Amino acid sequence: MALHESMLEEFGLGPVWVRRRSGVGAIGQPAPRTDEAVLAPALPPRNADVSRAPVPLSQTVETLQTAAPLMQKVETPRAVQSPTQNVEPLDASASFAQDIEAPRMPASFPRTGEPPQSPADYFDAPPFDDLPWLDDDPVAPLTPAAIEPPADTHTLDWPTLADRVANCQLCRLCERRTNTVFGVGDREADWMLIGEAPGENEDKLGEPFVGQAGKLLDSMLRAVTLARDSNVYIANVIKCRPPGNRNPEPDEVARCEPYLQRQVALVKPKVIVALGRFAAQSLLKTEASIASLRGRVHQYEGVPVIVTYHPAYLLRSLPDKAKAWADLCLANKTYREALDALGVAQGGN
Repeated sequence: MALHESMLEEFGLGPVWVRRRSGVGAIGQPAPRTDEAVLAPALPPRNADVSRAPVPLSQTVETLQTAAPLMQKVETPRAVQSPTQNVEPLDASASFAQDIEAPRMPASFPRTGEPPQSPADYFDAPPFDDLPWLDDDPVAPLTPAAIEPPADTHTLDWPTLADRVANCQLCRLCERRTNTVFGVGDREADWMLIGEAPGENEDKLGEPFVGQAGKLLDSMLRAVTLARDSNVYIANVIKCRPPGNRNPEPDEVARCEPYLQRQVALVKPKVIVALGRFAAQSLLKTEASIASLRGRVHQYEGVPVIVTYHPAYLLRSLPDKAKAWADLCLANKTYREALDALGVAQGGN
């Protein structure tokens, strides 16, 4: 039975024009590009009687196996180019009053053969300098030790106390610190602010609350006509930075607390503001949440204590700034009541 012309064309037995690009010459030299016609087994003329020339099945199969493909595509290799667009990291702490946009990925990515898993694969915003990060492996847990704080801590004056803290080795936090963070401000202040522990920048500079959280704290103080060098003293529960900014261990708090107690005794503040959950729980010896501790007046070493949010937390949770303002107003009210109880004439505060 003769094959119809359309069937032959479908099997690829008709004339097919293919554009081939020569790659390398006979002796290794580049050969010029040429266009040549590759003719598959020719079809009979249209007016020929195909019934008289039947094509055997075996010949048809053999022709299909050896016939040239319909199109030979030679693709010139292209060099993979690395991304040329520099992506500036987003300063997440540039302004606490601005919304932080989601990171934008660069226009091109390295051709690794796999799609990016997430924007974090190509974007790394610097963390807040007062917030936790994992820059070092945590030190091994402290073993029960017989080291106890010196019994004479409650008798030290300011210079001796500062020197004692600077050379303290009562716990392993001393092994990785750059500087101890003793405290800063007016040593005869009526206001005392107490935070948790030093962060990275505090450890480098030896001063509490620096960086973006420190700037916000300064703004909060100005709102009640205060400043860190005028009628305010700022300290931390812990004087050395915990590795990775982890929460201090109970024994670390116990060994460092006599220093804070002596600072409070020397300053003799009229009111204490505890900044953050850990500072509040350490001072008040409680595990209550900060939400349940806010809005009330507590006591530490006979001094009124007001609990509020840590400035670093407020950088991430702007709506709670209104609650922090209410806490400052409560602290200011408590301070004025303390002055009235002492019969002291009130000034600008």
